[in-house]
Amino acid sequence: MPPADTGASVTDRAAASPLSSTDSSSSASSAAPDPESAKLRPGGPGYRRMSFALFAAGVATFALLYSTQALLPAISGDLGVSPDQASWTVSAATFGLALGVIPLSAVSERFGRRTLMTLSLSVAALIAMLVPFAPSLGALIALRGIQGVALAGLPASAMAFLAEEVRAKALVAAIGLFVAGNSIGGMSGRIVTGWVAQAWGWRAALAAVGVLAVVCAVTFRLLVPKARHFAPRSVGPRALARTLGNHLADPLLRRLYAIGGLFMTVFGAVYTVIGYRLVSEPFNLPQGIVGSIFVVYLVGTVSSAAAGQLVARTGRRGALYLAVGTTSTGLLLSLADSVAAVLAGLILITAGFFAGHAVASSAVSRTAKTARAQASALYQCAYYVGSSLGGALGAAAFHAVGWEGTVLLGLAAMVGAASITLYATRKAVAERRLLHLEKAA
Repeated sequence: MPPADTGASVTDRAAASPLSSTDSSSSASSAAPDPESAKLRPGGPGYRRMSFALFAAGVATFALLYSTQALLPAISGDLGVSPDQASWTVSAATFGLALGVIPLSAVSERFGRRTLMTLSLSVAALIAMLVPFAPSLGALIALRGIQGVALAGLPASAMAFLAEEVRAKALVAAIGLFVAGNSIGGMSGRIVTGWVAQAWGWRAALAAVGVLAVVCAVTFRLLVPKARHFAPRSVGPRALARTLGNHLADPLLRRLYAIGGLFMTVFGAVYTVIGYRLVSEPFNLPQGIVGSIFVVYLVGTVSSAAAGQLVARTGRRGALYLAVGTTSTGLLLSLADSVAAVLAGLILITAGFFAGHAVASSAVSRTAKTARAQASALYQCAYYVGSSLGGALGAAAFHAVGWEGTVLLGLAAMVGAASITLYATRKAVAERRLLHLEKAA
């Protein structure tokens, strides 16, 4: 029976020896070098280049994926569409990524993580240079959907690349840096688009994000080290379906997928709608100031990078409880008609989301011992489906009843994440108690 918690026992599972006897284990350990010793580690050669390369990829991913999010009020005004219609320029990209991430993870098994990430980032950056010229909302949504599919190669490969090339003890920190790049990309993209849109319009703002993506793509290609521990293999449709079925049969992985999706539902809803709230009564903030609000993404950079230390102190379930509580508190604070309260709420929501995402995604990478790319792809699929649903449902709730509806949706998602974690906690406690009784007998 697999462990019942949401990741606290992953280390024990990773440490289990695959050898069948004590004698063979002893002789093998004395004769064969430790495979972990050849992998990248903090302070070692190649680790810094890898970190900067994946950081640049993370910046480009979130800057492109959410490039229209801070511009939604301007797009609505220019094209004469409602918030829920304009929100599909965001949801189409995230839904496209969710659709593409699993098949592209299979491609990465054949052609390599590094190759796929380079191609994915290059194509997405090229499309970004076309997006500003979209003649209508329909064309904009279509281009954004294609761009999301192109971007899918990054999350489909990045987690597996790190799991293969970085020592297990440094994996949470390495993934935290990649997620930190996501937060920097989300912040810089929104700030740049906000001020550029205020001066020259939303089309010029999207062009600026395209230039940023090109710079990140070149940086990634120049810095990313060659993969030393990747072994190519072909993954046919049947084998892919069997692999996905095996991952979905693991209760621990299912819980992690659900938790990632629920956290992203909150994040997608809040950041899709917040611009509409801040440009309206009682705030009436200009577009540039609204874009600058997203500087709170820096909090996500810190919280995701510190996720490893948080797990070390509280365990994975404890870290998830803290992330849920922080996010929920931020949602409640954001209800106040005060810029200071809304800003404080966004800080807490961002910190809680990025911490929860870093913990859940790193647990997936460490839990899966085979076909890691597909395990991570399933997580990314759930994660971005949550983003798509959060953006669409959050905008619809805002259009129908206002910001309170968006907050209610977010709180419901956090109740779901807390319930899953509580279930795992109670089951783990029961199993430990049973094990203690068996030992006592």
